[in-house]
Amino acid sequence: MTSLIDRLSPEARNAPESGIVEVFNAGRGREDLIPLWAGEGDLPTPDFIRDAAKASLDRGETFYTYQRGIPPLREALATYHEELYGRPFSPERFYVTGSGMQSIQLAIQAVAGPGSEMIVPTPAWPNITAAIEIHGARAVSVPMRAEDDGWKLHLEDVEAAITPKTTSLFLNSPCNPTGWVASQDLLKGVLDLARRHDLWIVADEIYALFHYGEGLRAPSFYDFAEDDDRIIFVNSFSKNWAMTGWRVGWISAPAALGQMFENLIQYSTSGVPSFSQWGAVAALTEGRPFLNEQVARARRGRSCVLDGLQALNRVRVLPPQGAFYLFFSIEGIKDTRRFALDLVRQTGVGLAPGTAFGAGGEEYLRLCYARREDHLTEAVRRISAWLPEI
Repeated sequence: MTSLIDRLSPEARNAPESGIVEVFNAGRGREDLIPLWAGEGDLPTPDFIRDAAKASLDRGETFYTYQRGIPPLREALATYHEELYGRPFSPERFYVTGSGMQSIQLAIQAVAGPGSEMIVPTPAWPNITAAIEIHGARAVSVPMRAEDDGWKLHLEDVEAAITPKTTSLFLNSPCNPTGWVASQDLLKGVLDLARRHDLWIVADEIYALFHYGEGLRAPSFYDFAEDDDRIIFVNSFSKNWAMTGWRVGWISAPAALGQMFENLIQYSTSGVPSFSQWGAVAALTEGRPFLNEQVARARRGRSCVLDGLQALNRVRVLPPQGAFYLFFSIEGIKDTRRFALDLVRQTGVGLAPGTAFGAGGEEYLRLCYARREDHLTEAVRRISAWLPEI
C-alpha cells in the first residue's frame, strides 16, 4: 500500500532533516545547556527597536501593507547602503522579505528551476542547498580547501563546475560556517566568470560587518559591480541587530526585477507586518552603537574560543576572517554527528556537526561565539575535560 509520504512531491519528500536542529532537539530542556549550535547571539532585541514596533501597533498598523516593503524602510535601506559602501542607492533596489531565509528562497526561485544547476562553495549553511533542491534545481558543490593560512576558494574549481545546465552560483562571504572572507580580487574574478558564462550570482553578505581584517566591513560586489549586473543580494536583520525572532530580511537587486519580486512575495507571504518593518527602520536609523558593540563582542568571543581551543593538542582550528563561527576539527573524531549528539547529552555544550554543512565539512564542528564570554570559557572547559574520556 502506498504511504502518504510516497504521494508527496519528490522535492518535499526528499527535503533533508537539519543536522543542526537534530542536535538542538537532543539538548532541549537541559538546565546547564550552553547552546552554541545556532547562528544566534544571546542578547535580546534592544529597546529602541522594540519600542518602534510597539508604537506602530499602538497606531493600529495591523493591516496589509506594501508588498515590497513600507517606503520608510526601503529609504532607510538605501541610506544604510550608501553609508556602508560609499555609493548612491535607490530605494527601488530594495524588497523587504519575511526573513533572510525567504530572501534566499525567492532569489533562488528567480534564477534556478527544475533541471538547472546552481553552484555552491562548501562547506555551506545547509539551508542553501536545501532551498535550491526544494525548488527542483540541483546544487553543485565546489569544496573549498582548508589550507595552512585559512579556507580558500579557487576560481578554477568554480569554473570547472560550470555545465550547460548552470544558471547561477551562490556566494556567501563572510562565510557561515568557515569564517572565510572573499578578497576583492576573487570577487572580481567571480563576477567576470559570471558575465562570461551568462550566470546569475546570489550574494549572501549577511555577515559583512563581522570582519576581522582591515576596514570596517568585508569586501563586497558592491565595491565594483554595475547596477544592472546579474547579482541578487540577500540579507537579514537577524544577526546585526539581534532580531532573529523577528523574521525580517531584504533583497537588493536591479530595479527592473521589482515587479517580479513583488509577485513572488505576494504569492508566498503577501508581505511583512508593518510593525516589524518599523522595528527594522529603527534598527537602521538608530542602531549603529548597538551594531558596533555586537561586532566588538564577537571579536572578544573569537579571541576567547580561539585561545581556549588552540591550547588543546587535539584541535585543529583555522582562525576565521569573518562571521562569528569557529569551524574546527578534533584529531581522531570522524563522525562529528555522533560526537555533537554525545557532547550535548553528556556535557550540555551544543555544537553543530560539520556533516550538516556539505562536502568538505564532514570532519569539522561549528561553534557560534556571539555569546557572553563566561559561557564560552565554560564551554571550552567542558570540552577539554570531556575529550580525554572519548
